[in-house]
Order: sequence, then structure tokens, then C-alpha cells
Amino acid sequence: MTLKLYFSPGACSFVPHALLETTGEPFEPVLVKLHKNEQQSPEYKAVNPRGQVPVLVADGQVITQIVAIVGWLHERFPRHGFLPAEPLARAKVMETLAWMNNTVHPTFTHVFMPFKFTDQPEAQAAIKAYNTGLYRPMLGEIEALAQAAAGRGQAWLGGAQFGPLDAYALTLLRWGGFAGIDPTGFPALWAHVQKVAQLPAVARVIERERLQLNVYKAG
Repeated sequence: MTLKLYFSPGACSFVPHALLETTGEPFEPVLVKLHKNEQQSPEYKAVNPRGQVPVLVADGQVITQIVAIVGWLHERFPRHGFLPAEPLARAKVMETLAWMNNTVHPTFTHVFMPFKFTDQPEAQAAIKAYNTGLYRPMLGEIEALAQAAAGRGQAWLGGAQFGPLDAYALTLLRWGGFAGIDPTGFPALWAHVQKVAQLPAVARVIERERLQLNVYKAG
């Protein structure tokens, strides 16, 4: 099987990037520079007309959207247990993954890229401030998940194995630093994210993407 993953450093594509690296399967990582608008190039839109990352290409078949890619990776590499085997436990993990992807992530987009929603500078400032206020308690919810997992003696947010919730939690907490939110203010989550970052496969992805885990700068 030939595998190719289109990713952008620090973007949500970190999630399938970390899972794919964890499988140990050979794959071709393809860097897409969002800051240079490469996702809108004709070449990239020939792969994904929506102009988004991530994209996984498996034997020439294109899969987009994190939730879909995670499901495919779990089914294709079941020995890694990215998702729980028990139906209810799996549904709860997918519930949280979908919330991270369709609620927490877009909230940060309003913080980091308010220009996508208005061309008025004053309105952009208001959008950024308002959504920062929404983003902080969302990180608080993930902090509660980390606390609960630790309280149960559960190594990872989704169960016994490293999985998509752990990779997305790292991404979302890291993004908080760009929003002026100190990650150390969420002690259980910050400890968990550091543990995730120390996994050999995740560490390789962090190195490939040249990421700094804590980007917060005190004002």
C-alpha cells in the first residue's frame, strides 16, 4: 500500500500525522504551506478541491476530513487501537473528537484568522476577543477530560491506547498559546500533552513539523 499525507505544520493535520507515524507504516509526508496559500494552488485543488488539510491518499484514493481519516486509520491498522473496541466507548470518543473538530477548532479559527469573517479591523478585533473568551472554557472542558482520565488510572484520553483525542488535545492546547492563553493554567492537560509529546512517533512528527509545544508569551 502506498500512503501520502498532505499536512501543514501546527495545523489540525497534526492529528492524522501523529497517528500515521504511530503505525510504523511507510508514507510520504507532503508539506502544504498554508501561510503561502499553497492550499489554493491548482495542483493542490486537484487533490482536494476544498483547499483544506489534511488529505490522506491511500493507493490513489483520496480521503479528507479528520474524522474520516481517523476512522480509516483505525480500521486499516486495528492493532494500534486508536479507537476503543466497545461500541459505546467508541461512540463517546467519536463524540469528543467531533466536538473538538467542529466546535473547538472553528472557535480558534475566529481567534487566529478573524479576517476570514470580516474585512473591518474593529470587527476583527471584536471577533478575536469574543472567541478567545469562548475558547478558554473549551480548554477547561478538555482539562476536565484529562483529570477524569487520570482519576480512573487511564493512560490516554480515549482509553488504554494513544489515539486521536490525545493528538487533538495537544494541538488545541498549543493553539491556546497563540490566543494568549497560558497552557500551564490547565495542569492536568498540560501534563498529559507533555506525555503525548514524548511518545517516539509523536516526537518525530513534532520534529518534522518543527513545532514548539508552548508558544504562550506573557503580555
